[in-house]
This record gives sequence, C-alpha cells and structure tokens, in this order.
Amino acid sequence: MQNLFAFIWKNSFYFLFVLLLVLSVVLMARNNYYHRTVMINTTNEITGGILLVTSNFSDYMKLKRTNRELAEENAKLISQTKELFLDASTKAIPSPDSNVLIPQYEFIAAKVISNSVNRRNNYIKLDKGRFQGIMPNMAVISPAGIVGHIVEVSNHFSSVMSVLNRNSRISAKHKTSNHVGSLLWDGIDYRFGKLVDLPSHVKIFQGDTIVTSGYSHLYPEGVIIGTVQEAILESGASFYNVTVSFSTDFNRLSYVYVVNNLFYNELDSLQQLQPQNEPLR
Repeated sequence: MQNLFAFIWKNSFYFLFVLLLVLSVVLMARNNYYHRTVMINTTNEITGGILLVTSNFSDYMKLKRTNRELAEENAKLISQTKELFLDASTKAIPSPDSNVLIPQYEFIAAKVISNSVNRRNNYIKLDKGRFQGIMPNMAVISPAGIVGHIVEVSNHFSSVMSVLNRNSRISAKHKTSNHVGSLLWDGIDYRFGKLVDLPSHVKIFQGDTIVTSGYSHLYPEGVIIGTVQEAILESGASFYNVTVSFSTDFNRLSYVYVVNNLFYNELDSLQQLQPQNEPLR
C-alpha cells in the first residue's frame, strides 16, 4: 500500500494534468454545441467499433459451433439414407423380420486440424479418435467426395492417409458404363488423380463421372471421386490413361465424415481366406 501511495505522490503532477484535461474537455463539450457533437460522435465511433469487433468475434464463435452441429446432424442424416442399408431378406443377414433394413454404414463428423497437399505422401489429422469410435481402415469423405482412409488413431485424434498419397489405391468405376479401374495419385497436382485399368473398349468422354465401385470394404458404392478431365488411349494399348479432376478441394478441407462399415470385420475375414494382390481401398 505504501508503494502505491508513493507512486501516486511521485506522479501526482501527471495525474493532475490528466484530471484537468478530462475536466476541460467535459466543460467544453457541455458549453459548446459543436464540440459536444464532435465528442459524442467520436465516442459513438469508438464504442461502435468495439461493439462491432465483439459482435463479429461472437458471431465467428457461434458460426464454428453451428458448423460443427450441422456436420454432426448431416452425419446422422446420411446414416439414415436407405441406399446405405442392407436388406435382410436379400442379403441373408439374420433377422427375426425378413423385411427389416439393417444399416451397413454409420458416419461420424470430424474436423480437419492438419492437412497437406504439396507432398508426395500427404496425411490429414482429425479431432476425433478412439474414444469417439474411430478405428483404422475407416473411409473418410467430405460433402464433395472422397478424402482418404484412417491409418492411425489415438484416444482423441486420428491420422488419415489422403487420396493425395502415392500409397493410396482406390477401387473406382466409370459411372456411365459401370466398368471398374483403380484410382491413383501421381504426386504432381492435388487437383487431379489417375484412373488406370479401364478397358479400351469402354466409351469414355470428358466430363464423365467417376465414383467408388463399392468393391472394397471401406467406401460405400457411388461416392463421387470426380470427373474425367482427359482420357488417352495409346496405339495398341488395352487400357485408358484417364486424368480425373477431383470433386473434393483438398486444399480447403474443413469438416469431413468418417465412414464406419458395420460389417467390415466380417467382410475382411472372408477376404483373408483368399489369395490377394495389392489391396484396393
């Protein structure tokens, strides 16, 4: 307390100057209409600026929360899509009611907290992990299309092998003809991938849609991958070299959906019993 009094006494002339300055401004504003108007307008400008910044920050925080809530709600709605159910009467899944539709996939909304697009092997980090039901070998999609698949998980976070990875290989099909090929990334441009093994007799045109085939156990069938940018058939070649323009903008990822195939373990167990080549994701 003594130090406080000593500080005030030592700087008393400065405090007195500030007090007199404030008093003079107040008196001038009270006795002069012009100065009072200027003072009120200036105060309003300052106060309004502070309130605007505060309001914008509050709206930004609310927007982040709203985006997360919308992503989670969309995940629930996608999980209820009829096309993502198995028909117990036709798929021979045990059920007391032969007309029951059994969900095959569930979707978990997650936020991208780290991402890269300029490396040869790119990975993405998500803010959901084991405690939220995330496990390795789950597909990851965005509202625009495919993203990658889970490779590592901790309790609260997970790592995604992006489609923009030289080790990524996805079973894809030409939507018009239903012919299947493999989607790869050549490590050059994050906007484009390569579709290989598409037979030469297929009629393919620029702008045709490429989607997931559903042959792997990760992605549901029909998830959009992109559109044909260019299809080259070399003389005497048996397969096209197709450049695919990704529907997902990997440089602007924000919220994604992790796809849990509820029958993955059962399907994977069957696949382990047969000889395999390079796995398709």
